[in-house]
Amino acid sequence: MSDDAVSKRKDEHIDICLNENVGSSAHTGLSGYTLEYDALPELDLDEIDLSTEVLGKRLRAPIIIGAMTGGTARARGINQRLARAAARAGIGMALGSQRGMVADPSLAETFLVRDVAPDLPLLVGNIGAVQLNYGVDADGINGAMRAVQADAVNLHLNALQEAIQPEGDTRFGGLVARIAEVVPKLEVPALVKEVGAGIAGRTAAKLAPLPIAGIEVAGVGGTSWARVESYRAPAASVQAEVGRRLAGFGIPTALAIRQCREVLGEERLIVASGGIRSGMDIAVGLALGANVGALARPLLEAAADSEAALQRTLETLIYELRVICFCTGARDVEALRRVRVLARS
Repeated sequence: MSDDAVSKRKDEHIDICLNENVGSSAHTGLSGYTLEYDALPELDLDEIDLSTEVLGKRLRAPIIIGAMTGGTARARGINQRLARAAARAGIGMALGSQRGMVADPSLAETFLVRDVAPDLPLLVGNIGAVQLNYGVDADGINGAMRAVQADAVNLHLNALQEAIQPEGDTRFGGLVARIAEVVPKLEVPALVKEVGAGIAGRTAAKLAPLPIAGIEVAGVGGTSWARVESYRAPAASVQAEVGRRLAGFGIPTALAIRQCREVLGEERLIVASGGIRSGMDIAVGLALGANVGALARPLLEAAADSEAALQRTLETLIYELRVICFCTGARDVEALRRVRVLARS
């Protein structure tokens, strides 16, 4: 695919996510739970410490701005706005797919954020895992990560999206072996993530023997990339129709978190994502087994409004988490992860 075609696709993705109904037809499962309230928490609100270590970096709160975009001039502005906000909030940020810049290094500038956000505590790069079957190798990934000064890399899985995308890459055969071959050669820790259809226990079991740092579950319940691609496919095409039909296909976020934690054990990172919309979603995700939460579309919408709106959205999330900790008697993030989870009646 030409560089112009990739850039056009990235801009289309932004427009569709901002202007169309791209929500999943299924739910995250997170709203089915709450945390046990403690009316006598025996601590002061200002004692709460939300800071946490993720991939060796200290975050002010267990939040990452999820992977969104890159590859166009418009995306560059969005990424820089997101990075400045993340740096001010003291949280992490993930970049959108860097596939384009691996093929065309001139696109790197659309992903560069360290110059405008030098204090950003954690930056995670992003390459589609399927690209390992299309010629991308460890050298290409390492070069892309060095170019943006990434602290880690997401290898994203998006089989459903690629199957609906008009120009999708669908050669997923032998991919576990390719990931196993490439990850030990990477210069930064590698996570494996989905893009909104979730990672089930059966998938986590395939990944567990590999030297990955963890999994971002990206479960069903948020943006459906099958639905996004259905808007890009010709209106009367089979792909468009199937994208609409499968907009809720996958593993709900809450279930994905529990299954991935059960498979990976306690040592590796689990990122809760997929339909995360509130501090309570993050808190429930942590109590179900995640270490940190990631969200994207609400922050894209806020960033499209203004940098002030984006900053307020992040500060609201952080304060909501602080209040939840206070009202559950959790002094810090590790204590929050041990709060009793209750099923809503």
